[in-house]
Amino acid sequence: MDRLNHKITGLSCSKEKSNKVGSYFIPQKNVYISNYGCQMNVNDTERMYSLLEMINYAPAVSPDQAQLIIINSCSVREKPVHKVRSEVGRYCPLKKKNPQLKIGVAGCVAQQEKKKLLKDIPLLDFVFGPDAIDDLPHIVSRLEHGENNIVEARFTHSQPYHVQTLIRDTQVSAFVNITKGCDNFCTFCVVPFTRGRERSRPLNHVCEDVQNLVKRGVKEVTLLGQNVNSYRSDCGATFACLLLALCEKTDIKRIRFTSPHPKDFNEELMEIIQSRRDKIMSAIHLPAQSGNSRILEQMNRGYTREEYIEKADMILDKMPGAVLSTDLIVGFPGETEEDFQDTLSLLDKVPFEMIYSFKYSPRPFTKAARFDNPVSEKEKSHRLARLNQKHNQFAFSRSQKYKNQVLEVLVEKKDGKVGYLSGRSCQNKLVHFQGSAHLKGKIVSVKINKTYPQVLYGELLF
Repeated sequence: MDRLNHKITGLSCSKEKSNKVGSYFIPQKNVYISNYGCQMNVNDTERMYSLLEMINYAPAVSPDQAQLIIINSCSVREKPVHKVRSEVGRYCPLKKKNPQLKIGVAGCVAQQEKKKLLKDIPLLDFVFGPDAIDDLPHIVSRLEHGENNIVEARFTHSQPYHVQTLIRDTQVSAFVNITKGCDNFCTFCVVPFTRGRERSRPLNHVCEDVQNLVKRGVKEVTLLGQNVNSYRSDCGATFACLLLALCEKTDIKRIRFTSPHPKDFNEELMEIIQSRRDKIMSAIHLPAQSGNSRILEQMNRGYTREEYIEKADMILDKMPGAVLSTDLIVGFPGETEEDFQDTLSLLDKVPFEMIYSFKYSPRPFTKAARFDNPVSEKEKSHRLARLNQKHNQFAFSRSQKYKNQVLEVLVEKKDGKVGYLSGRSCQNKLVHFQGSAHLKGKIVSVKINKTYPQVLYGELLF
């Protein structure tokens, strides 16, 4: 944070209409950030808001109220540049009405396209990649001093990964980055090209970061990384060691993590999770991507169908009551109907309570984008529908097991219904129940009386 603090010396956070610096008042401005993509992007967006708050920018409710608009983009799914272009196009009337409005693109599309975005979308004023987020106050300062067409998309591979989690207000839960980038080079994935090579934060830094969040009222953290369980501190500590250290050296109440890689999910890690279930939650997201070993090899996933099933069985055996979810891709180049049947049958072998399913789409720079024998869009859509239909056959019945159970729920917020609160159980189930708003941040017992695949309803036990 030293580099950041140097750039914003003399400015302080405020929710008032203006800030006073010395004998001068600085009118407050508004920023609108639209966000696409994974939890990493969600966390990056929160960081941007926090950094901009330090230079007197407040969140805008809608784009028309903003003097600064940032599109935090994702390039994992299809046509990401088209989405950016379409969104910027919607802001054209705002730019005409207010020529001082600045519009920028952040995230993976910015890292991928760099200067090309400015050339293709003249309405843009600036572009910056994930490694340049902490430079955002300086970038905005340059814009305010008349500089245009700013591009900051260099990787900082040579620098240690030191970052402090920033949150604007007291929150019940927070995302905490522990790694950035990825070295796996799955043939379908653009992440190594948009977020760079993998780096891990020092173990003691993560522990200090989490303890500071606890002091601000955070009860639950979700550890983030493109491949979170490949974490390796500069002292040699593994991800299992980090989990144990967070349990023993911090006062955090709950720990979650996403997303682990099946090839790095070992018995040591499982034993640590099982031994500290008082703090480490029992919902594990384990991306399979395919149920066919030949396709998994083509994806460069590093495991077979049989090895994945063995990992899932190990988790369920060593941690009774664990909840599994997964990612699945259909229509990977060369995927036959027989290959797809293996993905369908994976749902019979592993009791996933939730799946995140996607059609394959080629990404720039990736090896799979050059593979022959593509699957037609029509067939990909057909397979996706069949996969979701099969999962839906299980989803309702699997949710029924929670009926009449008492779940421990961390109250996160008061939802739209009068008198209703909502929060997450240890199993990562969203639970709604009636209760007083003063329970926010508390862990309470809720008896479930209605169950649906995505949400549970219950009654608070006193």
